[in-house]
Amino acid sequence: MTGSMDVRAAGRGVAAPRLPQALLWIVALGILLGFAFQGSRGLWGPDEGRYVDAALQMMDSGNYMVPAYSPAELNFSKPPLTYWVIAGSMQLFGRNTWAARLPYALAYLATLLVLFAMGRKACPDKPWLAPLVYATSIFTFLASNIISTDVLLTLAEGIAVLGFMMFAWPGSPSQARHGRWLMWLGFGLAFLTKGPPGLLPLLAIIAFAALCGGWRAVGRLFAPAGLLVFLLVGFSWYALAVSRYPWLLHYFIHDEVYGRIFTRMYVRHSGAFGWFLVYAPVLVFGSLPWWTGAARAARAAASASSWRAWRGTHSVQLFLLLWFAIPFVVFCLARSRLPLYLLPLFLPLALLVATHMAPTFDLARRRSALLLAAWLVLLLAIKALPCRGYGADIDDGVGAREVAAAAAGTGYRALVFVEMASDGYAIEEQTPWGMRLYLDKPVYGIRWADADAAAQICHAIAAQGRSLLVADHAIPRRDLDVALGHCHASAKPLGAWRKDLLFVAGI
Repeated sequence: MTGSMDVRAAGRGVAAPRLPQALLWIVALGILLGFAFQGSRGLWGPDEGRYVDAALQMMDSGNYMVPAYSPAELNFSKPPLTYWVIAGSMQLFGRNTWAARLPYALAYLATLLVLFAMGRKACPDKPWLAPLVYATSIFTFLASNIISTDVLLTLAEGIAVLGFMMFAWPGSPSQARHGRWLMWLGFGLAFLTKGPPGLLPLLAIIAFAALCGGWRAVGRLFAPAGLLVFLLVGFSWYALAVSRYPWLLHYFIHDEVYGRIFTRMYVRHSGAFGWFLVYAPVLVFGSLPWWTGAARAARAAASASSWRAWRGTHSVQLFLLLWFAIPFVVFCLARSRLPLYLLPLFLPLALLVATHMAPTFDLARRRSALLLAAWLVLLLAIKALPCRGYGADIDDGVGAREVAAAAAGTGYRALVFVEMASDGYAIEEQTPWGMRLYLDKPVYGIRWADADAAAQICHAIAAQGRSLLVADHAIPRRDLDVALGHCHASAKPLGAWRKDLLFVAGI
């Protein structure tokens, strides 16, 4: 290639796709799978409710700078971009689950378009195959409907890597210039979505540039204009937040970086084989129905001769393998492990599968088309299951209706959950934050073991007035009365909700 990295493009001179209507089919597929049964289920706890609750707190308080789950609890565990897009959608389309999930359906569709553009570099004969693989892999399809940071992170990382591919394998000099800007814009958005994990593809980019073009090629990635874009997009909020709360710098470095990577602070499958128990099923079952292409890619990756050939030709294949392998090793070594962490890695996986299946996969064959149609029907049926009541036990909408029925006519203004949680992270996991969307009342989560638990309860009641107190059944009533006595509050019992005790409390 004659671009700015001094690496040669394997696909230089490739003509535009012969079937431009393929892009329209990918868009139609993304709309069908992304929007079908949109809003048909409630918020599933704990994560979905937590993200939507934080967005609602921003909307109600007018403070879009500081993430918070309740009027009394700041939470900087994630940067604010996820909360901003949810809040923006609900501002436009109302406070409902359809609006809360709209950004995720759009991100899923946009990710397919990004993959189509990448496919023109990696699989020029069939650029539609990679987005088809991604759209219909069961893990990526199901994840696209989950409110989290990872769907938006995947899109942001995809934008960044697309920019790099435009820079490394440009179709024109202007594409190379624009690609580097796009790369740093994508990494800025990724950093504003999830912090340092959003930069993991950059490790693969640096490794590939060093292998194929030497350290001069690495230096050309870090153009001042691109870095400025990254700093403005990715770091501006962090700088403002740290200037307002100086203790945040220690929190970000110690808790969110060191704690997640090197300690068991977050108790997320941190054992020696936790990585295998979490990630092996995601890769094996999550790549259905594309096992054939995944197996071909794995065999090629295991061949030393393939690596030598790819390095000698500066092949896109080599970059895709580095993009998958380097972040995957980091995820395995880190002590905090969750299935959705792997979602961004299904981008290089989809491209690798597409490159190995392109010579033989043909939708013009009747059998292939029928199998794909049957699989799409199955995916839509799975997405429709919550309409039949599946997942009701973790549905905050169902829980909210039960609580509302138990507390009907009491005129409560807030929900205060007091839990026997082991630590601060556990209280985040146990509190049904999503009830705020359905009951339109602030939700507080208080850990009974905290030294200031009584003060927190009293503060919530004093701030909100009459409140619905939901107390863990393991908390003795006498101890709860003592806690309420600190602010001369009284509590009237209303019965129980899912073993927890309900009280109307007021001062």
